[in-house]
Amino acid sequence: MQTWDHEVDLLVVGSGNGALTGAICGHDMGAGEVLVIEKGERFGGSSALSGGGVWVPGNRYAKAAGAKDSFDEALQYLHNTIPDGMVPEEKITTYLANAPKMIDFLHERTRVRYCTLEKYPDYFSDKGGAKTGHRSMEPEPINITELKEDLDKFLDGGAMYVMYKYALTQVEAQVIISRIRGWTAKMAKLLVSYYIDIPWLLKGRGYSRRTTGGGAGVIRLYLSLKDRHIPLWLNTEMQQLITEGKRVVGVVVQREGKTLRIKARKAVLLASGGFEYNQSMREQYLPKPSNTAWSAGCRTNTGDAIRAGQHIGTKIGLMENAWWCTTKVIPGIKYPFLSIITKSLPGTIVVNKSGKRFSNESQNYMSFLKETFAKHSDENPCVPAYMVFDTKFRRSRNVWPSLLPDFMLPKSYYDEGLLARGNTIEELARNMGVDEKGLQQTVKQFNEYAKTGKDLDFQRGDAAYDRYYGDPEVKPNPCLGPIIKPPFFSIRIEAGDFGTQGGMVTNTNAQVLSENGEAFEGLYATGNCTAAVLPTYPGPGSTLGPAMTYAYLAAKHISGWSEKDNKSQ
Repeated sequence: MQTWDHEVDLLVVGSGNGALTGAICGHDMGAGEVLVIEKGERFGGSSALSGGGVWVPGNRYAKAAGAKDSFDEALQYLHNTIPDGMVPEEKITTYLANAPKMIDFLHERTRVRYCTLEKYPDYFSDKGGAKTGHRSMEPEPINITELKEDLDKFLDGGAMYVMYKYALTQVEAQVIISRIRGWTAKMAKLLVSYYIDIPWLLKGRGYSRRTTGGGAGVIRLYLSLKDRHIPLWLNTEMQQLITEGKRVVGVVVQREGKTLRIKARKAVLLASGGFEYNQSMREQYLPKPSNTAWSAGCRTNTGDAIRAGQHIGTKIGLMENAWWCTTKVIPGIKYPFLSIITKSLPGTIVVNKSGKRFSNESQNYMSFLKETFAKHSDENPCVPAYMVFDTKFRRSRNVWPSLLPDFMLPKSYYDEGLLARGNTIEELARNMGVDEKGLQQTVKQFNEYAKTGKDLDFQRGDAAYDRYYGDPEVKPNPCLGPIIKPPFFSIRIEAGDFGTQGGMVTNTNAQVLSENGEAFEGLYATGNCTAAVLPTYPGPGSTLGPAMTYAYLAAKHISGWSEKDNKSQ
């Protein structure tokens, strides 16, 4: 006989987009009493730290804007971007069919609201079936003070910020961080709205009341959770799954120093993130070199759910993969700073220890780092890499942290190799610790490409995605600008990520599968603790979209709910 300290119908582990969507859907679909548990002292997980984008072809917001798209076009695109056999076909088609339904469900019942991204292209924009916009959405901004007494329980920091102070939407970030035409007006508007909010300034938080991106997405879901009086226990770490035969019936948790056994009468839904902050798992599964210090993921993501699943015999897959993204590790800053936009702008290159370019700097960040790992070796080290630019670029673009004047830059930034400068390319190379002749030849060749507008080495600027973070004022190629005005600078960038994407293998109902392919009764999973549905990152929001959709599908299967039930209400 099992003894229990607490009982619910549906137990959800995690507090990001997937977990909160699963809890809300489970409640509204009639799954019964729901409890959400979170390991950390704040809720939100990697979702709160993300850009918040959700990739959903055919979503309601795109349709309202008049966008033309179809299931067949989206499927064609995924067939062209995900290798055969990497993801079961039925997982992909189920996602495309149900993701718009998930968004409709949340829009009609909760505070969740998104905006279509009209001009944000699919990441492989040269592939058949790709679209130049409207497949991804970002959360509508929201004031962080909507959280009221729960404000300090929120994992703040997920919004895209200028100088960690002014939150930006994706649309604003493209213009302001790139400093393309119109950026000063947008920035002025943000500054005015920030400094006239005297009551908020007096609270001394040091950042804008308005939050955007992943933070806004999580807050909207959390407020919807609160509307339903669904409890969320913080500081509650899941340690073990409890089974009876082939059925999962509960979990063992550590909460505030006490070990508790929680019974899940209907199901456990695992949505607790990946293993990006577990160095031993990184070394076991991920390509080398690998370091938790380079990850912009959530610090509490140490693979707990994956390891608990392995203990009872769950099947795992795609463990060698992560959501790769170059990062900058800045001394004194808690999380690495994502390096996505700046390296794509005209007037920069990224080089290795030989002083050579090795990839298209303007391609999507996932592909850039996959190519980095493919080319990295002891003989040809590409990790870390170095972004090189000149004084004109430094003065005209948003280059953090060298955006700051020299007297404000700590000496440690140079001593620890984050920054380097030189009056000549050769001096810069010496200070960077890279090959002088290699860097000199690379810059000379790249400057020729900037003149002709054609990158003969890596075709930078040829694809629509490349040009999204380019500058249309720069001719003949918006992604290519010369590096000619001294002094010259570099910033070290790391082979980072914002989460891993391997874990438990699930079916189309989000049920976790055993090593022999059978579904565990009572055990469901979604998000980064599972093998990814869109592992090649076909578009912005390819991690949150499936996490939320398969949470929705898990709730449907647990409760027996159908779309017919929705129409009858």
